[in-house]
Amino acid sequence: MPGTVYSPVLSGGSCAGWKAKLHMTVNILCIGDLVGQAGRNLLAGQLPSFITDHNVDLVVCNAENVAGGSGLTPANFEEILRHGVDVVTLGDHVYRRREIVPILESSARIVRPANLSCKAAGKRWTVVETKSGGCRAGVVCVLGQMFMKPADSPWASIDQCLGEMDDDVRIRIVDFHAEASSEKIAMGWHLNGRVSIVFGTHTHIPTADARILDKGTAYISDLGMTGPYDSILGRRKDHVLKALTTSMRVRFDVARGDPRMCGILVGVEAATGKAVSIERVEVSGRVQEEAYHEGGGQ
Repeated sequence: MPGTVYSPVLSGGSCAGWKAKLHMTVNILCIGDLVGQAGRNLLAGQLPSFITDHNVDLVVCNAENVAGGSGLTPANFEEILRHGVDVVTLGDHVYRRREIVPILESSARIVRPANLSCKAAGKRWTVVETKSGGCRAGVVCVLGQMFMKPADSPWASIDQCLGEMDDDVRIRIVDFHAEASSEKIAMGWHLNGRVSIVFGTHTHIPTADARILDKGTAYISDLGMTGPYDSILGRRKDHVLKALTTSMRVRFDVARGDPRMCGILVGVEAATGKAVSIERVEVSGRVQEEAYHEGGGQ
């Protein structure tokens, strides 16, 4: 696998040699904001082998920037599921592509931010079986409030969603789609010991603070994006710089250079839902030679 980088930052234990099935460790891959065709191509080329090589039993992916850099279409959704993603989370661009609404209403493999209006389309949380069928995992996402568009309280919403899940769903994963690192860190401590993983998305920049909190919750402020890093947050550098330096309206087309799949690989004890290991993952891909154009907008 070209350009693969694994950065182990903490290991709280391993199930190697444990005989009791109740103490098995489930490997969960959480992938950051999937951006455009470059991200989709990278996922197609790297994710299936990564799943096999690392015995990944569940893949959660934020995919709100898939369709031309903003939103998600039904075809995009089906495509990334074929590559091995089990659950898709979204963010502030959840309804940018209206055609995704029927999927939001019908599929158990996708969740919208839980702290939108109670009348908003889509599921607030979901519970799915792992790939092996050995256990179930709950997944929920919420939006931050600081420097973001108005949304209901993420604190009350996440507490409500967790309270609605069956008690026997030990593995619980939260995507906090937020701008401010302080708010993200606060959410990590708010959920410490109550969920298996809290990961941040939205800023597209991978952070270096991956760790396991003292009550067994794996945490990182931002997974980074899965897409073109020869860019400004996934958009062409020249277009963004022109807008910033001239104050003129410029179309923010999606870039394609230096594609990387970024996220974390977390080992979770199935019986307790406690995280026992966390690694930051960064997998480099190859630039596709064929030309393509993806529109963005400002």
